[in-house]
Amino acid sequence: MRVTRHSRRQLQLQNLVFVLGLLIMIGLLAWLSTRYRLEADWTYGGRNTLSLDSRQLLAEMPEPIHISAFATENEGVRGHIRDLVGRYQRFKQDVELQFINPDAEPERTRELGITVDGELLVAYQGRSDKLQTLSEQSLTNTLLRIARQKQRKVAFLAGHGEADPGGQANHDYGQFGDLLKRKGLELTRLNLAETPQIPADINLLVIAAPQVALLTGEVHILNNYVKQGGNLLWLAEPGGLKGLEPLAETLGVEFLPGVVVDATTRLFGIENPAFAIIPSYPVHPITREMNSLTLFPQATALEVETPEHWQADPLLTTLDRSWTEIGPISGTIKFDQDSDERMGPLDIAYAFTRSRAAKNSSSDEQQGEQRVVVVGDSDFLSNTYLGNGANIDLGLNLFNWLNHDDGFLAITARTASDVNLELSRLTQTVIAFGFLFGLPVLLLISGFSIWWRRRYR
Repeated sequence: MRVTRHSRRQLQLQNLVFVLGLLIMIGLLAWLSTRYRLEADWTYGGRNTLSLDSRQLLAEMPEPIHISAFATENEGVRGHIRDLVGRYQRFKQDVELQFINPDAEPERTRELGITVDGELLVAYQGRSDKLQTLSEQSLTNTLLRIARQKQRKVAFLAGHGEADPGGQANHDYGQFGDLLKRKGLELTRLNLAETPQIPADINLLVIAAPQVALLTGEVHILNNYVKQGGNLLWLAEPGGLKGLEPLAETLGVEFLPGVVVDATTRLFGIENPAFAIIPSYPVHPITREMNSLTLFPQATALEVETPEHWQADPLLTTLDRSWTEIGPISGTIKFDQDSDERMGPLDIAYAFTRSRAAKNSSSDEQQGEQRVVVVGDSDFLSNTYLGNGANIDLGLNLFNWLNHDDGFLAITARTASDVNLELSRLTQTVIAFGFLFGLPVLLLISGFSIWWRRRYR
């Protein structure tokens, strides 16, 4: 092609039009970026995206959420807060974030009791709570606490050797009690010898494995509480009902003799066969979202003859290979067909419901369902066994359901499965020597070969 002055000008004009078009397109993209935002989380497991539990909780909160961050002009702290709150703002547009410099407003900071740089004050529908730990789990738990329409009060029966929700002994519930408090529940201990009645503001009563027999008058109070529509969680143990037979009769519950055992527990790394293993669950609000094992040490099996006006649903059912061992659990144990032992599957927990209507009351909760759960084991929530399997999730679901907080879930932290690189000792040695000696030697050889070829070309 012959290049003329005319063709040269045409080429220059084309180049100019191309550059102008490119600049206009870049400008348009920059303008669009200020009006529209597109983000994608490509991390394995989506660890930079809100968990499903957090998103479900936000869906339960229709009103605006106000977050005041008391942070100095430290961009590292403020950036971390923006990133965390930004995850929530992507799913709920009316999550408002405001930064307040505590150095500029010291009086307000002191009045609110702010003590940490970066502390958050989270407010929703006139209720507020403070947060110092900046993580999704902590922020979601704070939202869960302030989202409750009213404080849920849970009373643990005391005075008979029951598990203490604030105790640190192996059989106590101190760790689980702290978790319930972080979820917004108010826990108290109820000794019927000191207070011979159950307060009217109690949402849930917990009987956690009394060690000594209750007095006849105490049993009468508990039985009337259930008959009058109170919510109850009864955590029993093998070895007798400690005077609670009238309560069992009211609910139609029979506790089978013996301890539930499974001789194949060693397959799961458990030496003690007196563990009831629950791998699957029924379609019930308490267990429908659960898909992990739960473990119950020293459990007793239940049989229920459903009382009139009640609905009783099996909640936890053991494997077919389990049975109730009446004899001592030592040495070689096996099922004895000629005894009162029962072969699995066995039910170790039941959920009871019935409708109730409180006169002269407009409360939906009082006019709704009475809920009772009876579990043939109390140790699964103790400090010793709480971390086994999905015991924590089951415990939280039990308390939420019994408190009529069906919409609140056990908020779990999103874990990142790709943040740790595990290498064998041989692999580490190869990488170390490779970068320390191998790579420099290869570079020297490559450089020498290039120099050699150029010299004798």
